[in-house]
Amino acid sequence: EVQLVESGGGLVQPGGSLRLSCAASGFTFSNYAMNWVRQAPGKGLEWVSRINSGDGSTNYADSVKGRFTISRDNAKNTLYLQMNSLKPEDTAVYFCARKWGYGMDYWGKGTLVTVSS
Repeated sequence: EVQLVESGGGLVQPGGSLRLSCAASGFTFSNYAMNWVRQAPGKGLEWVSRINSGDGSTNYADSVKGRFTISRDNAKNTLYLQMNSLKPEDTAVYFCARKWGYGMDYWGKGTLVTVSS
């Protein structure tokens, strides 16, 4: 059974940092590109970042470019999102999701990040 479990969310002040983790199980993690997607309160889903399998190349939404860094540890079957210089508009539930074709087929339940003073 494929499982994705996010952790690391919490309350942080503007300008602060957090690192999110996503523990993967039930599939060969190293074979799949992985994504972070977020949903702000009352808004739709917003894709944040992707890291590819193989070469580990990365892509970011313009809204987080230069502030967030996605990474993976295939030995630990874990995906990360380092978030720096956080802004109130980064407040959201953050999901990790496995890439499949042009979409995403498995999602975690999410972890809440709140950026507020």
